[in-house]
Amino acid sequence: MSKKSRKSEHLSDFLAPRYWPTWLGFGVIWLAAHLPFAVQMRIGQALGWLSYKFARERRRICKTNIALCFPELGAEAQARLVRETFISNGIGVMEVAMAWCRSPAAFRKRVTVSGLENLQAAASEGKGILLVCAHFTTLEFAGSLLSLFHKMDVTYRPHKNPLFETLMFRARQRLYGAVIDRGDVRLALRSLQQGHTVWYAPDQDYGPRHSVFVEFFGVPAATITATSRFASFNKSAVIFFSHYRNAENSGYHLDFSAPLQDYPSGDDTADAQRINGVIEAAIRQHPEQYLWLHKRFKTQAEGKTASPYNRRSRREPQ
Repeated sequence: MSKKSRKSEHLSDFLAPRYWPTWLGFGVIWLAAHLPFAVQMRIGQALGWLSYKFARERRRICKTNIALCFPELGAEAQARLVRETFISNGIGVMEVAMAWCRSPAAFRKRVTVSGLENLQAAASEGKGILLVCAHFTTLEFAGSLLSLFHKMDVTYRPHKNPLFETLMFRARQRLYGAVIDRGDVRLALRSLQQGHTVWYAPDQDYGPRHSVFVEFFGVPAATITATSRFASFNKSAVIFFSHYRNAENSGYHLDFSAPLQDYPSGDDTADAQRINGVIEAAIRQHPEQYLWLHKRFKTQAEGKTASPYNRRSRREPQ
């Protein structure tokens, strides 16, 4: 659905009883977004701890990912990283509420930025910028904070709940230029052609179609090749956007790399490996803030039976 058609929807279309739970949930989100910052952080930590205790399947996925990507860590260090990941994800839930229901200006004093000159210089070229990032737990809030410094278009995956989708879309629409369904490739390319900055995260497993198998933390991972195709369309600069939550949850740091040189190279496999390398380097700075709860290695060249997430026993060891 295009941005134009999404604007035509009215919230009055969603008054039927089946939407009442969604309205209630979004009301809770709005209230949480207006709590004091320190309280929000503590609630986020509590949410993370509860999800660690009770979300058994996600905990199993996270343990598998950590074991695959950090084999050099001992069992105790891996277990600690799993717990820290859940805590970070819980805080990330609160940050989504803050991003959707508050003005980013309210948090301006908590933000530091580096490399903004790289973004500004690339924008002055007029060929568009592919702003590559990764799925850190700060993703949603970092985008909100970035809107204080630079206008951009974003790609996203629509939600199946039509009311939640509309509320989510409206929340993002007030922050960004265009909010683009990730399947609408033409609109994303048009944004680059118009010289816009397009925010794009290529680090999840989208299946074997349009993917190559290259290493991610030393593990073969299905990696989409669209990043290099997008960049080559209008010879757009490719800049990596890192965003982290500071120590003691005191604030946030946004960083913009220099444009990648000699990218794309014309070799889809080499380009995909290079992007994975950049993302991996960013994750290693704060590994607990990455979304390890996603099945990043689900798709394997050998087929479904080779997935590391296949259950080997019915009971997870505690």
